[in-house]
Amino acid sequence: MIETATDRMRKVKSVLVTQEAPSDLNSPYLKLAEKFNVKIDFRPFIQVEPVGAKEFRKQKIEILNHTAIIFTSRNAVDHFFILCRELKLEMPPEMKYFCISDQTSNYLQKYIVIRKRKIFTGLKDTKDLLEILKKHKNEKFLYPCSDIRKNDIPDFLKENGFTFNEAIINHTVAADLSDLKNVYFDILAFFSPSGVNSLMVNFPDFKQNSTRLAAFGTSTAKAVKENGFILDIEAPLPNAPSMAGALELYIKKANNIK
Repeated sequence: MIETATDRMRKVKSVLVTQEAPSDLNSPYLKLAEKFNVKIDFRPFIQVEPVGAKEFRKQKIEILNHTAIIFTSRNAVDHFFILCRELKLEMPPEMKYFCISDQTSNYLQKYIVIRKRKIFTGLKDTKDLLEILKKHKNEKFLYPCSDIRKNDIPDFLKENGFTFNEAIINHTVAADLSDLKNVYFDILAFFSPSGVNSLMVNFPDFKQNSTRLAAFGTSTAKAVKENGFILDIEAPLPNAPSMAGALELYIKKANNIK
C-alpha cells in the first residue's frame, strides 16, 4: 500500500528550517516554537559564492553602460560592489538603484552615500518593485543575480520591452551538512529546489521514513516529489500564506491541539 501524507501524520517535536536563523525576536518561527513547545532549529542548506572579476569578464557585460541597477537582496548588493572594486569601477552619481525593500535600499549605504543618489524602493516584495519599474521604462537596467534565480523580474522586463542585462555575480551551491549526518528532525522545511538538491548532494542515500517534508512554492514542491519523496506540508495555503503558518496548521493537527 502506498503511504500518503495523511497516513504519516505523527506528533511533531522538532523542525529544521533550511534557512538562516531569524534576527527578529518576533519571528513567527520563534513564536511557533514557544506556543507549541516544539524545537525549531535553523540551518541554511545552500550558500552563495561570489563570481570573481576574471569569470565575470567572460559575460562581456559593461556595467557602466547601464543607467539603473536592480537589487533584490543584501547579498546581491555586497557581491556587486565587491565585484566593482575588483574591476576598478566606480558608480557614477547619476546611477539609479531599484531595491526590493527598505532593508535592501538602506544596506546600500555600506557602499554609497544614499542621500545623494536616486533610489527607488518597493514596499516588501517583487510585485511592488515591478510597479515601480513600470514608471522607468527608458532606463538601461542591469539585474545582478545568482545563477539560480526566480524568473519573475527577467520575464517582466522581457515581456514589457525593457532594455536590460542579467549579470551573474554569484553561484548558489550546496552547503556542507556533514555534521547533520546522524541528527534527526520530525520535519524538514525547504524553500527552494536548491535546498532539496543540497539534501541529495550531502546525503545521496537519504531515506525519508517518518521525516515529514515541507515545501514553500510550486517549484520546491515539485523538486521534493521528483526525488521520490512524499510531500507532507505544502505552502503557501489559502489560510496559511507563509511556511510558519503552514507548519502551525500541521502541528496543531498532528499534535492534536485544539
